Amino acid sequence: MSLKAQAVCPVPQETARVARAAYPKGTIYMQMRDVLGRIYTDEQFANLFPKEGQPAEAPWRLALVTVIQFVENLSDQRTASAVRGRIDVKYLLGLELTDAGFDPSVLSEFRTRLVEQHAEQRLLETMLTLFQHKGWLKARGRQRTDSTHVLAKIRALNRVLCVWETMRAALNSLAIVAPDWLRAHSQPEWVERYGPRSEESHIPLGENARVAFAEEIGAQGRELLDALFDPSAPQWLRQVPAVNILRQVWVQNYQRIDDAVRWRSSEHMPPGSHYMSSPYDEDAHYSKKRSTTWVGYKVHVTESCEAHLPLIITHVETTSAPVSDDAMTATIHAELDRKELLPTQHLVDTGYVHAKLLVESERDYQIDLVGPTRKNYHWQATQHTGFDSDHFLVDWELQQATCPEGHISSSWPPAIDSRTNEVIKIKFSTQDCQACPSRSLCTQSIRHTRRTVTIRPHEQYLALKERREQEKTKEFTQVYVKRAGIEDTISHGVRVMGMRRSRYIGQEKTHLQHVATAAALNVVRSLAWFNGVPRAQTRRSTFARLYDAA
Repeated sequence: MSLKAQAVCPVPQETARVARAAYPKGTIYMQMRDVLGRIYTDEQFANLFPKEGQPAEAPWRLALVTVIQFVENLSDQRTASAVRGRIDVKYLLGLELTDAGFDPSVLSEFRTRLVEQHAEQRLLETMLTLFQHKGWLKARGRQRTDSTHVLAKIRALNRVLCVWETMRAALNSLAIVAPDWLRAHSQPEWVERYGPRSEESHIPLGENARVAFAEEIGAQGRELLDALFDPSAPQWLRQVPAVNILRQVWVQNYQRIDDAVRWRSSEHMPPGSHYMSSPYDEDAHYSKKRSTTWVGYKVHVTESCEAHLPLIITHVETTSAPVSDDAMTATIHAELDRKELLPTQHLVDTGYVHAKLLVESERDYQIDLVGPTRKNYHWQATQHTGFDSDHFLVDWELQQATCPEGHISSSWPPAIDSRTNEVIKIKFSTQDCQACPSRSLCTQSIRHTRRTVTIRPHEQYLALKERREQEKTKEFTQVYVKRAGIEDTISHGVRVMGMRRSRYIGQEKTHLQHVATAAALNVVRSLAWFNGVPRAQTRRSTFARLYDAA
């Protein structure tokens, strides 16, 4: 398919006449054309298409249709039907009433081009540029960020089901690409086990029986892998994706002991960020946040939140499920900087904040990162019966600290904590601590005979201390209350547009889904603001409202 660039054509007269007669007050798609005007052009997608070949559908139309698809959470088939049969959609696309539309596969091909060329951000960034020109979006304002979990488009499998289904997937792939070879290197009795889909109900009950069943599958999988990696086997078989997945899943779930395949204990499993949870989506991983567990991804949504302007999503980021929120704060700032949309104030929850980010956000981007810091969970701070780090007087020039009893620290070594943060471990003399009358207020450990106080480097220490003081003020509460609005945005994306369930396999395609969802949300919310639709208030129970009135 080649691109023959076309200008965005005006709405045909007959289409306009019928659309206005059918919808006197207009629809969201008619307003997209009348209010937002030309959003996309063919030139913006020119590098996605070859120079020669059969002419492709106009990319500016396909981009708009993609936005429509996510506004209503439609399948490709239903989206193509909407283009073919709905008057307001034809009005938006500038089509004649008699236009027959296109085949649904065109949408899939367009998404594939976007993903392969890493061009999915154009769906959102082109719209952001339009909003900036209209004065609806400005840099150096206030923005907010939050994340939510995203379920991968796969079955959630326990470990036994995962190895069972992985073996089945490998056999099915080899049956397609190398049927003769597979027939010679597999057993007829495997058909009964690996022909039907794996089911939990077919796994034996009891821990010992489950382990024995898993090890039987492991031995059969090892037999297949040994045949695949035998020097006499065709080398290209090892490049089959399902074979590579089989090898990885066997490494993470089994170990060889005395030439036998044994089931790994849970203590020796790889971390969630590396554990392969399904043979059908290598990018989907297991994660847990409080009471929620899932296999898939996480989406981070950032939006502007000025009171007199529409709420515009400025950036979305899709990550693997186990990636922590604070690992994405710097990435979000860098992307907003690239778009020239950095805020002055960035409202986030605790997950996006730690001392280093407070310093770096201010130093590198002049951003006030506003969010509650993690609490001090040491017993001295939580029980309020001991000396936590705030009770120690720190002298940064002399690199020493003085405890509440007046003793001076004996060492000041730098270190790395369990979260890979740079820290300073201030240690006091064993002689001073053992004879100290307040020793029970510093340490209750029998093993540790002296106190060690862990603090952040100087800039981070001061930033963390200042922020914890700010959190106690009414001014901080009044500013931070604005962050809660991002939950409404995510709720809209989840309930109406299916943001929390991936429509596609793989992180790249799932990210395209989130970018298109963000563009769809921007259209809906900006036009609602343009039409003067008031923003909904936060719901409060009747009991809470009773005391509000009092």
